[in-house]
Amino acid sequence: MTRTEVLVHPDLLLDAARLHSVACRAAGIRPADVAFVRVVRKSVDARRGRVRVRLLLELCPTRPDPRPPAQPRALAAVTGTPEVIIVGAGPAGLMCALTLAQRGVRTLIVERGQAVPQRRRDVATLAQRGQLDTESNYCFGEGGAGTFSDGKLYTRARKRGPVRAILEALVQYGAPVDILVDARPHIGTNRLPTVIERLRTHLQDAGHQLLFGARVTDLMRRGRHVCGVTLADGSSLEARAVVLATGHSASDVYHLLARQGATMQTKSFAVGVRVEHPQAFVDRTQYGDLAGHPALGSATYRLVEQGCGAAVFSFCMCPGGFIVPAATHVGRQVVNGWSPYSRRGRFANSGLVVEVGPAQLRAAGLNPEDPFAGLAFQAALEQRAYEAGGGEYVAPAQRLSDFIRGERSTSLPRCSYPRGLQSAVMNQVLQGLAEPMVAALAAIDRKLPGFAGDEGVAVGVESRTSAPIRIQRDPSDLQAPELPGLYPAAEGAGYAGGIMSAALDGRRIALTLARALREK
Repeated sequence: MTRTEVLVHPDLLLDAARLHSVACRAAGIRPADVAFVRVVRKSVDARRGRVRVRLLLELCPTRPDPRPPAQPRALAAVTGTPEVIIVGAGPAGLMCALTLAQRGVRTLIVERGQAVPQRRRDVATLAQRGQLDTESNYCFGEGGAGTFSDGKLYTRARKRGPVRAILEALVQYGAPVDILVDARPHIGTNRLPTVIERLRTHLQDAGHQLLFGARVTDLMRRGRHVCGVTLADGSSLEARAVVLATGHSASDVYHLLARQGATMQTKSFAVGVRVEHPQAFVDRTQYGDLAGHPALGSATYRLVEQGCGAAVFSFCMCPGGFIVPAATHVGRQVVNGWSPYSRRGRFANSGLVVEVGPAQLRAAGLNPEDPFAGLAFQAALEQRAYEAGGGEYVAPAQRLSDFIRGERSTSLPRCSYPRGLQSAVMNQVLQGLAEPMVAALAAIDRKLPGFAGDEGVAVGVESRTSAPIRIQRDPSDLQAPELPGLYPAAEGAGYAGGIMSAALDGRRIALTLARALREK
């Protein structure tokens, strides 16, 4: 088989015969010698005002036989006391458990939130009635924060491990096969929960345990060595090692670790707003006359600007998507976004956030040397946003044109956020972050005319892009130096920034831990 790369007009994706001819010509192979052309990689290039699709093609001399969907690898049945406790059933925890299960290591996952069926009801209650369950919501529960917030699988963390292996595992549990092809793979919130449930069931069938509604309140130790966890109900669980994969919103875990003597430090993070536009506007801006082309789908964007010396960038862009309430604390307002697999919704939303580092913490009256300064910064912002929205997780909002002028909007456009909007001066909610965001929006509007116009709305606040704390771990054995036997993992520990990088870090810890258990 031969591979070749081509840059083609979107029309070519709708004409198999023409694509076959172009592929053969690019590869220098006679069309008669190629029975089948397979798309291996696909990405849209809309730069310089010309829309083209970049394809990596595989030319096959014979037509492949239709194959049934890939099935997950069989897991050996295990019994007895779990060797490893994994705290958190997000992408890091689940991939850690799967990797250990493939090596015959029995695990027990403890998750403070609920399994997918109950979690669906809990997020619906929040969206429809404004009633927050602080343990089961858009951040806590089976599958982690990504389960009900889009399932984006794009990562630039290629050096952290085999990205393809993670994608193939997801396909084996029911994710669409095209995530193996798309340059920016995406499962969709309407499909990802089923994938997560199938993975969980596979682990359980092989003898691995999962406990839901099980919040960890302390670590058990023998001397310095961590040997288990204590739960909120007073029960204790023991194991040879504990993997801490609690995600970016479990702030109580950081206080637990401080009591136990773990070394932590502040790390840079980013906060801002969700910006939303009609999807038709984004399509026109990115694709021009080709907006709505069946081979292109809904357009996306990725924005990076400097505003008053601070980095401002788009985050978690959701074409055809929805804004949702993502709070984990009563009286604190947080939003996030998601898209269904089809991405055919009327609106497009994205985080528009500014980096928060030592300078921003000092400006807010916080000590950057205090590991908890970032958490305090987040909390104050979320409380201001809740008050500006008037309570019940109604979101404070402002037209982007008014945000640039620093004026309250007299009316607000239609929006996908289910709890409703309350007109507010987001410049006051964001305080010192507003100035760089306004400067960046003005620059973006010059490149994408209308982006900061009346159709765009800023919805507050996007504050959970990543953890504001890093838990120190030894780079050689991945354990917390002061707490041997404890493996801080992924996003909550400050070593990942999304579903894929978190899954890769969970896999890496599992491989390191499996070797250590064998040696002992």
